[in-house]
Amino acid sequence: MNAPTRFDHRKVIVIGGGPGGATAAALLAKAGIEVMLLERDSFPRYHIGESLAASCRVVMELSGALEKVAKAGFPIKRGALLRWGVEEDWTIDWQRMFGDDTWSWHVDRDVFDNIVLENCAEAGAELHTEATVKKVVFDGDRPVAVEWCRNSNPDEIIRTSADYIVDASGRAGIIANKQFRHRRPHEIFRNVAIWGYWTGGRTLPNTPEGGINVISSPDGWYWVIPLRDGRHSVGFVTHQTNFVDRRPSFASTEEMLHTLVAESDTVTSLLDGAIFEAPTRVEQDFSYVADRFCGPGHFVVGDAACFLDPLLSTGVHLAMYSAMLSAASIISVEDGTVSEEKALAFYESAYRHTYSRLLILVAGVYKQYKGKDNYFWLAQNMVTPPEEAADVDPNTAFTELTAGMTDLRDASEAQRGVKAASLLQQARVTEEWDEHKKKSEGREIAVFKLEPQDLYDAGTGLHVVTSPSLGLRPTT
Repeated sequence: MNAPTRFDHRKVIVIGGGPGGATAAALLAKAGIEVMLLERDSFPRYHIGESLAASCRVVMELSGALEKVAKAGFPIKRGALLRWGVEEDWTIDWQRMFGDDTWSWHVDRDVFDNIVLENCAEAGAELHTEATVKKVVFDGDRPVAVEWCRNSNPDEIIRTSADYIVDASGRAGIIANKQFRHRRPHEIFRNVAIWGYWTGGRTLPNTPEGGINVISSPDGWYWVIPLRDGRHSVGFVTHQTNFVDRRPSFASTEEMLHTLVAESDTVTSLLDGAIFEAPTRVEQDFSYVADRFCGPGHFVVGDAACFLDPLLSTGVHLAMYSAMLSAASIISVEDGTVSEEKALAFYESAYRHTYSRLLILVAGVYKQYKGKDNYFWLAQNMVTPPEEAADVDPNTAFTELTAGMTDLRDASEAQRGVKAASLLQQARVTEEWDEHKKKSEGREIAVFKLEPQDLYDAGTGLHVVTSPSLGLRPTT
């Protein structure tokens, strides 16, 4: 690689302009911190992951992007309907459980991501698109600079030093995957997704407004997502082995997709009369997680740190949520509220807890034979301390988790935070549900209002505050 020809400095460099990187940059800029974002591609650009969790609206409000996204005309999403295994259909209805203010959107990611990226520039971040990061320069365990170039002039290498790096480089994983090489796949989730788009179509009866349909099959599961202008995103997720075994039987991936759709009477009926839009797309949905989500002077957010099977549509939630945590951490180190050591410990604990909890829930849903009561019970035990479980409907706990609301609400007081901190380990060792006696019939559903609230981490004694400004504060 050519030697750098230009040198400069920024307080924070964000690598990657997807929802995670753009959100982190916007939050930092709004706090008055000098931040530069480097994005390899030219936006708008295509991306999968159209279904947003309700929590995303909360983070977008903090970053300033919410009103801009609202004007784009994306269809509102108020939940999901799952036709899973031998179960009867079950509806995850955010509006019924949490009220009219709990909703999100199904988005065209090229449009959505471009809005969120432009918002960070409007917030004051220095934005460079078509800018490729060649190398992150480390001094020991701490990154001290980024070497990058403009795609139009790859021979001119620019070296920009920084006090902090936020790696939001997605699956490329510049720090965790390429630098430290400690990002590891989950063996049980080596899946492949194949999908396309249809003009026309519909979703299942009793689907909440704009809700996603998730439909299981013996070899995997389908998604059906309603988009703008009557279009639907339709895909199939299956294990890599099954995909590789079947692929040679088809002349093209388009033929394979149409055959897979035809194998589901449910999906076929939903697309009756709809017109397919080429091309067909295929992507490996291998779940993975890094050994460390942060270190001295750096935070790894979104897909750069971990990727979760798309079953519960949590990808953008994890990206925006971790972006908020990283920005709050940097802001509070800079204003002297907390030490960098404590901020890093907080970020590692909070983000890893969120990812692990969702991973356990996805794994539980994949165990189709146990039935939906088990999924709800599993969710309840990851959300609610045992002595409070009688007051929380397990269905509500499952819905709250999959909407991303638990991660924002979690615990706003120290005592509840201490209790919640032990639940993940409890859920790991609790496999049986036969003695589960808590039934939802006749019980008043606990209602949680969707607001940005304090997130408490018992290990560090810190929590996130959003008012009067974003940051970390010790619990008194």
